[in-house]
Amino acid sequence: MSYESGSLECRKLVEAKENLIKIMQSLEYLSNTEHINIKLKEIYKEIEEMHEIRRKLELGV
Repeated sequence: MSYESGSLECRKLVEAKENLIKIMQSLEYLSNTEHINIKLKEIYKEIEEMHEIRRKLELGV
């Protein structure tokens, strides 16, 4: 995900999402990790919502 983020907070949110994606991809190859992937997807969605709010604040929307 290449995204030119503005604030440090935005950059850290993008970094967190990228790291979660890497973890979820790694878990795809392991058995009995579906429940973990579900939780990680929920966390990803929460971080995405935080990021969207932050983007709107920075854009003044």
